[in-house]
Amino acid sequence: MSDSLPGPLAALAPVLDHYGYLAVGVLVLLDNCGIPVPGQTIMVLAAVYAGAGHLSLAGVVAVALTAAIAGNTLGYVIGRTGGKAFVHRWGRYVLLTPARVERAEVFFRRHGGKVVTVARFVDGLRQANGIIAGTTGMDARRFSVFNTLGAALWVGVWCAAGYLAGANIGAVYERALRYQLWLLLGLGVLLVALGVHQVLRRRRRARG
Repeated sequence: MSDSLPGPLAALAPVLDHYGYLAVGVLVLLDNCGIPVPGQTIMVLAAVYAGAGHLSLAGVVAVALTAAIAGNTLGYVIGRTGGKAFVHRWGRYVLLTPARVERAEVFFRRHGGKVVTVARFVDGLRQANGIIAGTTGMDARRFSVFNTLGAALWVGVWCAAGYLAGANIGAVYERALRYQLWLLLGLGVLLVALGVHQVLRRRRRARG
């Protein structure tokens, strides 16, 4: 089946062939707790397999949803207990530099719930959002609600796409990643604008 799949999906096919649901669970969990591994890719691939009758769609959804919620919750616990000290010391190894974390924290204070809900659709935010939610002290119950909602949307959208698109998933996946890049750029511009706004407001207060 891997012969009809595009590069990233074909590369993971042997892993899924050998480990099945375990591969989906482990990679999705790690992908959602701060470690940049191809969790989303293997979830999409598993859904393609389900569409071809090699796996159960219900099984793929159940494993991916549980792993996504657990992974993001683990990230939240790491951020809540280790806080900024942990992130500043170890975050650089998974591309969470202090500057990136600080910019994300500013955004989280105002839009934390919305970010947790949509973050999984953007590489980088998917890995970081649980940790940053914990670091910024987001309420645990509120985080849990948005974490579950975001996981359900993310798993539902990508599993449906993989299951329905089948061998044509390559074109769908590439187009989605292209839109993801624009979304990431838009978020970056928004973060810069928020930062400039904060600086200008502080200066006005200092003058007043």
